[in-house]
Amino acid sequence: MNANDYLNQYYATYDEEGRLLTRYGRVEFETTMRYIRRYLQDGARIIEIGAGTGRYSHALACEGYAVDAVELVQHNIDQFIAGTAEGEHVTIRQGSACDLNDFPDDAYDMTLLLGPMYHLFTEAEKHAALSEAIRVTKPGGVIFVAYCMADPSILQHGFMKGNIHALIEQGMLDPVTFKAFSHPWDLFELHRTEDIAELRSRFNVEPLHLVAADGYANHMRDTVAVMDDTTFDIYLRYHFATCERADMLGLSHHTLDIFRKN
Repeated sequence: MNANDYLNQYYATYDEEGRLLTRYGRVEFETTMRYIRRYLQDGARIIEIGAGTGRYSHALACEGYAVDAVELVQHNIDQFIAGTAEGEHVTIRQGSACDLNDFPDDAYDMTLLLGPMYHLFTEAEKHAALSEAIRVTKPGGVIFVAYCMADPSILQHGFMKGNIHALIEQGMLDPVTFKAFSHPWDLFELHRTEDIAELRSRFNVEPLHLVAADGYANHMRDTVAVMDDTTFDIYLRYHFATCERADMLGLSHHTLDIFRKN
């Protein structure tokens, strides 16, 4: 199978919409929306690249923004269309984050790249996706890029679930630095903050925020799930107050890199 086949197979059964509706998923969603709203202006045009089933696109379209969405996986596109409410100013087309030739230069006030970097495994693919996202953004526009972080997966999947020896033996972890190595059949590419900084440094952009999108919530998902509403509200406020701390970034399962196009 090629890389797209692995993705189609995975998302045909995985409920990404449902994940973002869980308590720990809500932390990621609410954090991302909090930063998106910080940079939105009236009449902003938005493109979401790798829109999945449309959780963010639909939320923003329902708030009155015009959103163009691109998604690679047909199953997700079908779910996206099924979830579109009457009157939403949203479009969806199939396409790759690495090739947005159907979209013009300097067209969007805000660009969301909230999924593709999870599934791009070569430096050329990563560079192409970032380059295309920046190209379609207006000068002065803001780009949001989400990454999966390595160390939470090493700790949970490697140590807590007893897979650490296999990961090292299969060449997926360097036994000295514990840098992670992934392939398309592993589905997810894992990063550290220095990897994100290096990728960003290739482009003429202004860094704004590096955010621990879900912070520690995924590690304590069972605790978060049973919090009463008042306690969960306090937890969200704690998370918002600490999500840009350098000592939280490496423990977050998902990290959000936010920068402005110069």
